[in-house]
Amino acid sequence: MYRFWLIVVLLFCSYAYVLPRWSDWNQNSRLNLVLALVDDGSPRIDRYVENTGDYAIYNGHAYTDKPPGLSFLGVPIYVMMRPLLDAPPVRTQLERIGARFEKTLNPEGSGLRIDKIRFALIQYALTLVLVALPSALFGGLFFLVLRRLGVAPIPASVGTLAYGLATSAAPYAGNFYAHQLVAVLLFTAFILSWSPPSGWSPVVSGVVVGLLLGWAVISEYPTAPAAAVIGLYAVYRHGWRWLVSLTLGGSFPIALLVMYDLAAFGTPWPIGYAYSALWQEQHHTGFMSLVGPQWEAIWGLTFSDFRGLFFRAPWLLLAIPAYWIGWRQRTHRAEWWVLLLVPLSFLLFYGSSIMWWGGFAAGPRYIVPMIPFLALLAMLFIASVWSHPGWCTGILILMASSFGLIWMEATATQLFPTDSIRSPWSDYVIPAWRRGDIARNLGMVLQLEGPWSLAPLLLLITTGVIVLFRSLPGDRPTATTMQPTLVSLPIVPPQG
Repeated sequence: MYRFWLIVVLLFCSYAYVLPRWSDWNQNSRLNLVLALVDDGSPRIDRYVENTGDYAIYNGHAYTDKPPGLSFLGVPIYVMMRPLLDAPPVRTQLERIGARFEKTLNPEGSGLRIDKIRFALIQYALTLVLVALPSALFGGLFFLVLRRLGVAPIPASVGTLAYGLATSAAPYAGNFYAHQLVAVLLFTAFILSWSPPSGWSPVVSGVVVGLLLGWAVISEYPTAPAAAVIGLYAVYRHGWRWLVSLTLGGSFPIALLVMYDLAAFGTPWPIGYAYSALWQEQHHTGFMSLVGPQWEAIWGLTFSDFRGLFFRAPWLLLAIPAYWIGWRQRTHRAEWWVLLLVPLSFLLFYGSSIMWWGGFAAGPRYIVPMIPFLALLAMLFIASVWSHPGWCTGILILMASSFGLIWMEATATQLFPTDSIRSPWSDYVIPAWRRGDIARNLGMVLQLEGPWSLAPLLLLITTGVIVLFRSLPGDRPTATTMQPTLVSLPIVPPQG
């Protein structure tokens, strides 16, 4: 467990270092709902709507047009925070800390008002608790899964850090989006369906998996096909006795969503996007912007420099030979299908949307939930070739380049690249680094400026990696790639 917690701490500190974007419409819209539910006792965000363009207008009132799952989780945390935030000593300290970021502000803006500092602190706190911490803990889980699949400690650690720090999961683990939370929920549900903890009864296991899948759906509606794949897999593996438990667990978040939609829109159906104040033409093209698979969108989400997943994290391409090997070996076929269909569901869904690029984004934010499924397969292939120096060197070079690409884009300026910039590296990221325009981060609290403000982060990651690898034995993998066995948690044979 020492290595588990070391990975968790390293990832959490990395995610916490760069502050969430303050002027991000998507994040503000989700946080507005938290404030409205607690401060006003209403789903209407009329009082806060000026800070976002992502909102719906219904019967003369403003509502977030985002799925409310992440916002629901933020309500109890904000309830606990609110009395502390309103204490005079805390307000004084907030003003002092906020002044450290004055140089990062738009000179034509309204300045550092106390209400804006308060909003930013709430955003940061909720991001840490609801996104960064679950993502860091998930990194520890990912390491344990690799170990139980027979991957040796060193490649398992390398793969975990590569997933957590060298894919598009990294920027979204430190911002108040739902994409990375959904990745955690889906993959955890898959692992629990594959091999529930031995101390859990079938009822408890099914309820937990259902709850995870249900909350993923109410956090990002396009998650529904992937959740259905994992739910069907769970029933296939454990039999029909799990169906009732899955339904029971999933019914709680769905009931919350229905109650919210009734209160906001007078209907049990999630129709926020149908009333979005902006992009009405796009939302009403096809079925909620879906027009069928488009080559431009699929290429753009995978290999383009605009939003391409593999352009930013080329090491994930090693999942492709793993798919081929898995199909040829004909073992664990059910798991193979899940690992194939979940990524395909996201790629085909967003590859069919005329708004596939996702507005302001660092990489393909919409398909972030599919990354751990690809990373698992890529790491199983990597484990099989790790002992070959040539392969090992090439893989480490790919991962190191991915780390650089991900963090350069994630830390360039105070907003993620807009969708109007189709060449974000030449027109946005590199120019920002040249002029020293770096995203707000904790290094600026120490009065470090520009790229130098990221030096403590690089030192932290370097130190953490050294400590982690000095604690690891150098044994080789003990299992053949694509023949996984969760050795400490027995696999339940399929029934029914």
